[in-house]
Parts: sequence; structure tokens; C-alpha cells
Amino acid sequence: KTSRKKAFKALYEAVSRRPVRDTTQRGQIRNEAVALLPYAGKEVGEIHIERLRPFNTNGNWWERAANNLHTLTRSRIIHRDLLFGSGDRLDPELVARNKQLLQSRRNIAEVDVRVVPNPLDTNRVDVVIRTRDSWTISADAGIHSGNELMFGLSESNLWGRGHELRLQTSLDYRHFAYGGNLVEYYVPNMWGSFYEFKFEAGKEFDRSRFGVLFKKDFLKPTDYEVGVEYLRSKERYRFPDRDTVELINHRRFDLWGGYSRYIAPIESSLYLMGRYHYRKYLMRPEATNATTNPALHHRDLLLSGVGLYREHYYSATMIYGYGKREYLTSGYRSELNVGYQWGEYADELYLGLSHKMGGFLPVGYLMGRLDVAGYLNQGERWNRAALDAELRWFSNLYGVRRTHIRQFLGLSYTQGWNRGTGADEWLEFTKSCGPRVLNERLLGTSRMTFESETVFFTPYEPLGFKMAIYGFLDLGLLGYHSNVFKNDPWCALGVGVRVRNERLVFPTIQFQLGVAFGRHGWADSKWVRVSNEPDLQQYRYTPQRPEVLLYK
Repeated sequence: KTSRKKAFKALYEAVSRRPVRDTTQRGQIRNEAVALLPYAGKEVGEIHIERLRPFNTNGNWWERAANNLHTLTRSRIIHRDLLFGSGDRLDPELVARNKQLLQSRRNIAEVDVRVVPNPLDTNRVDVVIRTRDSWTISADAGIHSGNELMFGLSESNLWGRGHELRLQTSLDYRHFAYGGNLVEYYVPNMWGSFYEFKFEAGKEFDRSRFGVLFKKDFLKPTDYEVGVEYLRSKERYRFPDRDTVELINHRRFDLWGGYSRYIAPIESSLYLMGRYHYRKYLMRPEATNATTNPALHHRDLLLSGVGLYREHYYSATMIYGYGKREYLTSGYRSELNVGYQWGEYADELYLGLSHKMGGFLPVGYLMGRLDVAGYLNQGERWNRAALDAELRWFSNLYGVRRTHIRQFLGLSYTQGWNRGTGADEWLEFTKSCGPRVLNERLLGTSRMTFESETVFFTPYEPLGFKMAIYGFLDLGLLGYHSNVFKNDPWCALGVGVRVRNERLVFPTIQFQLGVAFGRHGWADSKWVRVSNEPDLQQYRYTPQRPEVLLYK
């Protein structure tokens, strides 16, 4: 019928796509720099930019219409994101880093870089960069606090320049009241300097935000980082020990900078960082004092950090995405942070150690992280100390006919000592660390979680949306005993479906069914959940501004 009637044919093409046999070797893990080693050290000649629209030009009717509405990223905007130029010596690792940087932009869905030998000069090569845009117009909606309705509209490629603009309006649909507007504007690379700029301002009912951010991150093995941020925010803050939500109003100022230097004999970069942090609360709970809500105390903090890091870029598919190449690093980062805090009630010395490493093994990818930190007061007693450790692993990609399977495992442990009371002084199960459908009010000072998830990447693409089916089993221990295994155990299991079109900037849509239980039987659970899951950050080990370790 679809072959005889044009209307039925158009409808069929819009909602269904014939699954094809996978011929792309999607399970292959590729070292992005190795393929370019024969050209290392050669002079870069001409750089050609080839730009493609989000969807195939011979696609179905809605793909062709979307292409016509889309503003293609300008060629000079892609040129600005290049870490190398004509006349430079080609560095394979830098080209691999550049591919990861380009694909991290929200307006870019796919990136391919080809090096072409110059037929007239054996010491010269040309570079061809092909990009495919994302469809960058996105809408969002949500219900908060029972009666607050939010609508959002965003564009991630304004004027074809890669700028992001987001507008949000809030309404009280029960009382027909207007809640306010929020605007965010983000420039990922100002004038090719690799400085980022972000501005946000607006209100949502009893909350408000005004913030400005200006920064540049480490991008090369030898590089510098600098940034400044100001934020004034009035927001709802949850106090888990009282199971209440109260308004807090604060202003924050951050200033940081650093320098890294590549050391060839150890193939690592040594870096130094410094940070000044100021925070003052204009509204907070009246119960705040020297021992209560230490996270809400006024403070000035001066931090310095020193460390080593190394990273090599690899790419694979079907990790957290559904077909496009994803970038991960093999390497490590070790860091020591020392600082001094002038607090509202006491002055304290801060000390923190951090180590993170990961890489590909014959059986998959393994990443580990260890952070330990605390404050030393004038009585020479460590307080508000914490240890946070994590191991994560995912398997190689296995295929069963046209379906691909990957296994994910995660183990985390957090322990606190000499904590205070109130805000951020208790541990609880969170969305990212704990049995994911458990809905019990639980607190403690030690926590351990184990997560297991099996993902089936299906070959079906209705309307161009790829689907993945997953099943999960999560275990958690949480309580006040220093021996975490003596705390109460909790468990959650379930299944779900994730849907994603990687040519769109929309987040992944997730439908989930699950159940939880504890030592004494069934527990309160979020049986059914529909949510938008944001893109997960790629694993990287480059240093960031020195941070104070807090409970998560």
C-alpha cells in the first residue's frame, strides 16, 4: 500500500526506517592519534572546511524541511575552533584533541579529519575537516513543586556562530499566575581566543539568578587557564536532616588561573593552579551558627594546587551515545590542593589530595578515582573530612545479529569524619549515587553503592530516533556506622528504554520501570519515571580550578 499511495508512503518513511546490517565495525576502539603518526612533524598546508546540514538531503519530508530551516555553522567559526593553523607542524595528539573539542560543541554532531599528502611537497600536508551540524532548536517543559509550569526554548547555533540562547518562562497553572522569565546566553569561543562567556539573569517565582562567567581552560599540554565568575542567586535549598526546603540568598565571586608545562621524558604535564573564592549569604536559616550549617557560613578561601596529568584520546561508539563517535582518554591526573579559609566563625587550613586514572583493557574500559580532603582548625583537629572513591567499568561492545550489547558496572564509597550538622553534612542516596528508584528518606555518614546496567542497542530508528533497552540492578549501604557493611542494605532493579536522535540537541528521553526493597521488604519506590537525561561528560583528566571536596 505504501508503494502505491504517496500519502501512505510519506507517512511510512516518517515513522519507520528499515534496519540495516551493521558494517561500520562499531565495536572498534580507535586511537585517534596513531593513524596520523606517518604525518607527524610535517608542515600543515591548506585547511579545507566541508560543512554538512543535519540531515541527508535525500531524506524524508521532515528531514528536508528541517535542513531548510537550519542555519549552517559558518566556516570561519569552525576555523576559530582549530588548535593548529597553516604553517604549523602537525601534532597527531593535538589533532585528536581538536576532534574531541569540535564534537563537544552543541552545534556539531559529527566531525571527521583527513590528512592529505601534498603531491608537490613530501614535507607538506593538507587537512580536510568535515563537520555535520546538529539541529539546534530545542524546546523543554516541566512541572515543579506541584503547580509550577516551566516552558523553555533554546537555540544552540545563533546566526550560525555556535552561540547558545535559552529563554524560559514560568507559570502557576493552578492560580493562573505569572512566575517570571530566565535568559541564558553562552559563547563557547570568543573571537577565536578560546575564552568562554556566559550570562544568565531572571527569576522564577521566589527564586532569582544573575551570573557572569568568563574563562579559558587548558587545551594543550603546555597552556594556561584563567577565569572569573560572579553569581548572585536566590534559590530553594533542601535540608535532608529536617526534610524541608528553605530559601537561601547568596552572592559568590571566583577568580582562578594556572599554567601547565609538558615534560617530554615522562610524557606528562606539570601544572600549577591558584584560586580565590568569596561567598556571603544574604538569606539563610536562623539556626545557622558555629556548628550548624557550616556550608552556609560566610567565607574567603585562598587555594593553590599542583599536579601532573597525561591524556591520550581514543574513540568508540555506543557507550553513552547511539552511533556517533565518542571520545575518551587514557591517562591520569594527580593533584594536591592546599588552602586557607577565613571563615565567619573560625579560620582553618584546607588540605586535599586527588588521583584519577583510566584506560582501555582487553575486556573494556576501567576508570578509578580517589579524593580525600579536610579542614584543620586552630585546635589542630581535622574536621569536615571526607573520603570519596569510585571505580567504573564498561565492557567491549558485543553483537547479536543487528543488536549490540554493552555491560556497565560501578562501585563507589564515601566516608565522612567529624562532620557538623545541617546543610551538606549528611550523606544520602542521590540520583547519580544510589539505588535509582528508591524513594526513602535515608541519612548517614558512610555510603557504598554498586550499580550494574546491561544496555541493548537496537537497530530500529523510528523518525530517526535510535532506541536502547536496558536493565539495571543497584545495591546500596547507607548509615552512621564507620564499617559501611554494618549499615542497612537497599536494592533496586528495573528496566527502561532510552530514545535519542543524535542529530538533535534534545537530551535523551528515558522511560523507566523499577522497584526497590530493603532489609524488611518492599520500600517506597518511584515505580514509573519519564525523564530527560542530559548528555554525560566525556572522561577527561585535564586539571580544573582547585576545588574543595564536599559531600555529594
